[in-house]
Amino acid sequence: MSNLINNLSLLVQRINWLSLLDIFIVTAIFYAFLQMIKDTKAVVLLRGMIILVLLLSLLTSVVELPAFSWLIKTTLPALLLAIPVIFAPEIRRGLERIGRAGSVFSLGQKTDQFEMQKTIQTVVAASSRLASKKTGALIIFQRSDNLKEYIQTGVSLKANITPELLLQVFYPNTPLHDGAAIIVQNELAAAACVMPLSASGILTRSPERQMGLRHRAALGISEATDAIAVVVSEETGSISIAHAGRMIRRLDADRLENILIAFYRPERISQTGNSFFQGLSNIFKSTREEDR
Repeated sequence: MSNLINNLSLLVQRINWLSLLDIFIVTAIFYAFLQMIKDTKAVVLLRGMIILVLLLSLLTSVVELPAFSWLIKTTLPALLLAIPVIFAPEIRRGLERIGRAGSVFSLGQKTDQFEMQKTIQTVVAASSRLASKKTGALIIFQRSDNLKEYIQTGVSLKANITPELLLQVFYPNTPLHDGAAIIVQNELAAAACVMPLSASGILTRSPERQMGLRHRAALGISEATDAIAVVVSEETGSISIAHAGRMIRRLDADRLENILIAFYRPERISQTGNSFFQGLSNIFKSTREEDR
């Protein structure tokens, strides 16, 4: 016990501000990595890799197995090279977040707050009417990330947004019903657009099984870009919103409007560039337990 105390006191004496900075940087890197893979299939893979490494380390240290130890030391470099391949989607998503951090500051200058509020009110009114009729819909708000590649997969409209137009776009059994409508700079840029599907597995763990392709597409575009997706369920008529790979469900009109307006407040936009180590916005944090 005395040796342990002496070792700890010696360690404390050697700590300086450079050591603290070193520990902080390493901790921040691990925290950012864990935030990137949170609620994804990579968590299961990482857990399996950690268990496998611990078992192999325990086996080689307890029992003397020269041939087995040589095999582990030989294959370890190959395993390290395989890590970027296994975690490629999460690494790409993290690099995309870093890359868009600088462009987020200009978002407030490009967005007219008054016009944006009118657009939000239009989308909320249309979503409420679609929900009352249980008509499925997927509406995407472009933010700092350009959605041109997704707009090109649909039908170009470039029309002023009105509730009646959105109702017509998502009217059942029409050519524009399937797919997403994308809003760019307070304008309905295109409809029937194809969105990437989420592979995170969040929806498979949901207690509700009425969440299908529209919800997967909403999560997918929110994982690939910083866009905001509004989804109306065709099965239940419930309204959901997705951002940064997270989803809030069972929204009413007032709550939907408040959340969308909060995303476009100037003070919120200015804080986004400094939130690399934040997993979610305060809105999503406050409702995460409720949605589970």
